[in-house]
Amino acid sequence: MHDMFFLTIIWSGVYLSHFLAARTKLTPVLYFLAFGSTMVNMGVLPQESTEFIRGFSEIGIILIMFALGFEEDTQRFIKGIKRSWGIALFGALAPFVAAYSISFYFWQDAKLALMCGLAMTATAVSLTMVSLKSEKLQGTAAATGIMTSAILDDIASLVAVAILVPLATGESDISALSILGVIGKAIAFFFFIVMLEVLIFPHDSKLSLFHKIPILRNFGVKHFISFGDGSQSALAVLLIALVISMIAFEFGFHPAVGAYMAGLIVKQDYFRVRDTSEVEPSTVDRYTQTREVVDSVAFSWIGPVFFVELGTKIVLDPSILVNVIPQVIALTVAIFVVQILSAALAARFTGNYAWHESILIGLGMLGRAELAFVVMDIGYVQNSILTTDAFYTLMVTAFMLNVAVPISIKLWKPYFEGSKSLKISLGGKLHSLSKELH
Repeated sequence: MHDMFFLTIIWSGVYLSHFLAARTKLTPVLYFLAFGSTMVNMGVLPQESTEFIRGFSEIGIILIMFALGFEEDTQRFIKGIKRSWGIALFGALAPFVAAYSISFYFWQDAKLALMCGLAMTATAVSLTMVSLKSEKLQGTAAATGIMTSAILDDIASLVAVAILVPLATGESDISALSILGVIGKAIAFFFFIVMLEVLIFPHDSKLSLFHKIPILRNFGVKHFISFGDGSQSALAVLLIALVISMIAFEFGFHPAVGAYMAGLIVKQDYFRVRDTSEVEPSTVDRYTQTREVVDSVAFSWIGPVFFVELGTKIVLDPSILVNVIPQVIALTVAIFVVQILSAALAARFTGNYAWHESILIGLGMLGRAELAFVVMDIGYVQNSILTTDAFYTLMVTAFMLNVAVPISIKLWKPYFEGSKSLKISLGGKLHSLSKELH
């Protein structure tokens, strides 16, 4: 019954968060995080979530990322990757250097500083994409740039963790072969996704293979989705999302990355079925029906559990918090500044985004979640590399950065859309950082 009690509390908080978000015009994610933190510090929710709640939370983030990928256009995503290499590179390198330098300054321990740098490297893209959706900005080119950069960032972060964690923990099994293995798995996973997109999923294709072997057209994913005149289409696509998520996990990625890729390659064309249950068959919009179901479970009642559970990671011990105030302020301000500047400048000068898009990308790269907590667990729980002060510094910094994401996106939205104007003077000339409306 404990699990049911905890879920009841969490869902009550989700409902309350949606209510407060509607009243204050802020994203519900901010309230999800605050509610989780408040409940754990009041002793209502446990510091260590039960296996049921953790599993429910994992399903939630998978559903969220699938829903976001489901809305994305595949071709625009591919073009976004070509523009995002610089954002991923500089947007990860700058926070790593900043976190390493500040941590080494305070604690004079290279291994500890290395773990802090790794924890502050990867972006919590799920938080950003949900925040963008709440502001109706998820379909913009900047949102695609954030998503593609974050995926490249996650790949680089996984490689960095595989290389640097053994150094920090004192293990000696690091080798060129193990590094190549990590890179090879990343390449293999994306090759697998391409094969799904090109050969397995399509019921029809421009490839000559589909014309030479017409029977291939009878085994595409459209036929899987359209079983029972498409009445089970929501179950079918969610099953696809879970399967590809598990495959992504086996390749070394967070399951959410696999879920996003699954949503990306499931096209609207696959839902064009005919309802034969009527005397005069009529076209049924199964795509819209399925999206409504997916959006409901992802953003209304299952997905939010992930963010509430994420908020419970912040357990406020007053005596420790007082000790780490200087470290928290220094690290939070440094990551906030260098993350925005590095990602925004990279977006402007390597991705050729406009200034208003570049700044939104910089703001969108602020969040820290899954990989950050994995690194903290490795460094603090499993290997005792991080001190208690360092652990709390990272936890509070991650929380502050996560809270900054929905707030900063909301504040920048008027400048992004052009309803407000912001100009700066450089070299005696005025440069507009907000969208120009003509």
